[in-house]
Amino acid sequence: MIGEHAPHNAMTEPGEVERFHDRCSALMRELLEALAQAPDRPRPFPEIEDAMGWPRRRIASVLGGVCHLRQTEFGGRRPYRFLDARWSPSGRWELWMDAGQAGAMRGLTPSARAATGADARGR
Repeated sequence: MIGEHAPHNAMTEPGEVERFHDRCSALMRELLEALAQAPDRPRPFPEIEDAMGWPRRRIASVLGGVCHLRQTEFGGRRPYRFLDARWSPSGRWELWMDAGQAGAMRGLTPSARAATGADARGR
C-alpha cells in the first residue's frame, strides 16, 4: 500500500501475532481485537476510538505503552499497520490489521483469550 509506514515492521506470521497478543496489556489486546474486526480497512485513530467507546488519544497512549515490549521482545515488529498521514484520505495517521494478522486474531481460542484476560468485558 502506498504510504504505509515501515511495512517491514508489520508481523506476517500468525504465531508471532498470537504471541504478541499474549504478552501485551489488556488495553492493547482490546485494540487488536477491534482492528481484527475490520481487516484491510485503514482508519484514523479517532474513528477507531469512537467505535470502541474510548476517549480521544487513548490509542496513542496504548501504542506508546507497548513500545518497550515491541522493541525488546519483537525487534520493533507490530501486529498492525500504519498509513502515513501524508498519504491517507483523512490526512491523519491511520491504523489497521491486514487479513493475515486479523486471521491470527480470529484463530485465538476463547480459552486463550480468557487466559490473557482479553474477554473480561465480553470480548
